[in-house]
Amino acid sequence: MKKNKNFISVAVLFISFIFLFYGMKRGEMTVVLNKAVNICLECIGLG
Repeated sequence: MKKNKNFISVAVLFISFIFLFYGMKRGEMTVVLNKAVNICLECIGLG
């Protein structure tokens, strides 16, 4: 039972790294950063 939990945990971790690197390859970091800056500027009221 514990072996299955460990396998599932490692599999989910591996899949998450694949999606992370795929997003980095597509340039999603800049999109997310731009959205975060816009949201912060709207909340503070500077924008």
